[in-house]
Amino acid sequence: MPNWKELRRFCENDGWELYKVTDHYFYRKYDNAGNLRRTKVSMGSGQVNGFLWKEILKKQLCVSQEYFSSKI
Repeated sequence: MPNWKELRRFCENDGWELYKVTDHYFYRKYDNAGNLRRTKVSMGSGQVNGFLWKEILKKQLCVSQEYFSSKI
């Protein structure tokens, strides 16, 4: 499982816009169909838990594990 720093690195390398910083980093990106995707990244340094990670990949990032790995 990736850690939160790797998720943040992915967002930066994949062209996501950092639009808000509070106790989390908030990123957004429009996909090719014009749909807005958003994700929230913890400022922690630990790993993203298994179920949560699968949900982030599928519902927020909308990418495969392979694509994610190629961008970090």
